[in-house]
Amino acid sequence: MKNHKIFTTSVSDVYPHYVAKAERKGRTKEEVDDVICWLTGYSQAEFETELSKKTDFEAFFNKAPMKNPSRSLITGVVCGIRVEELEEGTMKEIRYLDKLVDELAKGKSMDKILRDVTK
Repeated sequence: MKNHKIFTTSVSDVYPHYVAKAERKGRTKEEVDDVICWLTGYSQAEFETELSKKTDFEAFFNKAPMKNPSRSLITGVVCGIRVEELEEGTMKEIRYLDKLVDELAKGKSMDKILRDVTK
């Protein structure tokens, strides 16, 4: 799956679709940003820099400052594929992000989306 087209797609090209999906369901751009920063470890400023540089998905996840260790708790189906069954790599990271945005759009609370293990 190394040559999948999504790997070379700019995060900034897909990001507006994530935001639109969330906003259609009454969620906010800030919540989408929180989910992305939680998953990757980017600060808001770092994330915005990557968007402005039109960083592709592969580089975006490869350069992520600190992928959240709780991301392994993300389970379920995205686009007909069970996330937890994917092999490690860029596609799994993209599907984690897709799943988090789906959960946001479905109205899940932020503490459940962000797998707050302290509660």
